[in-house]
Amino acid sequence: MAFAPTLKTWLLVLPAVAVLGVAGYRASGHAAGVGSPSASPDLPLAVASRDSGAPLPVVPEALARRLAAFERGNMLPSGLPLDLRADIEDASDLYAYAQRLRAQADNGNHEARWMLSRVYDYCAQYALDPGGYRLDNNVLSGLGLTAAPAMIEARERVAQRCGGFVPGDKLGAALVLSERRKAAAQGNLAAEAALFAEGEPLHDSAEYRRDLVERVRTSRDPEAYMAIAPGMGVRAAGDRALDGLVAGEQLSELAWRLAACELGLACGADSVLVNNFCANGGICSQDGAQDFRDFVYDAAVSRQGAGKMKEWIKRLVGKRDGR
Repeated sequence: MAFAPTLKTWLLVLPAVAVLGVAGYRASGHAAGVGSPSASPDLPLAVASRDSGAPLPVVPEALARRLAAFERGNMLPSGLPLDLRADIEDASDLYAYAQRLRAQADNGNHEARWMLSRVYDYCAQYALDPGGYRLDNNVLSGLGLTAAPAMIEARERVAQRCGGFVPGDKLGAALVLSERRKAAAQGNLAAEAALFAEGEPLHDSAEYRRDLVERVRTSRDPEAYMAIAPGMGVRAAGDRALDGLVAGEQLSELAWRLAACELGLACGADSVLVNNFCANGGICSQDGAQDFRDFVYDAAVSRQGAGKMKEWIKRLVGKRDGR
């Protein structure tokens, strides 16, 4: 999955994530490396709001989907573009986007299947409990934390864009992994990289691991770079197969992520990447105009480490300039 944080120590983690049980999937057993960071699933969710008010109504899923569509009625979702990746950034209705992707994926398009898995990963926390997701926003708002407004705004954007999904869609780790295994088996490099990063590689040998990393680097595919990044950080420490590569340190994961930005992945302040880190990981910049690259250099990389980071990025993207 690889698009949400796995290194909580390298950025500012919003303390409210520990209060809300929403940084990990609700009671889903979603692992830290699978899309969203780990959380504390045993903590109660929105206890104050739920205990103090009337019981929450149970809305049939068909009606819930119709209501969600009505709420999004003022927004016009775009059609599926020639570049299947584009709409994950721009589409106002990710449920409709997913349906279009599904149709192409079922016809054998592995790129559509990879992007479908990304939509499922992005929307899973909301889809598992839409009502609870919104109630948690209210709890977060009442905590009075300085960083809370940024996270609330990011979460509201997720809710707005993912509003067509309901619990019956069963978004979560199992479905995302299933889609990525299918895409990887069909030859999608980003999906193959994501499986490796999540500890579910297609093959388990030193030769395969090194070959995969080299194939990703040679591809210059920003999706594949971002997908493999979590597997190139501290998880790669001690792996002799990756000797001499950008791997094995906390900052090496970030180097792969920033290289993906250099190669064209959307990394702006309003990108899915930045929104996902904040909404689903509690890692939010206090400057709403700050893009991912500037946030990383500002919050995660020391002055001493900046030179090393730039050298790594040059190695990964083949550029003469570090930034």
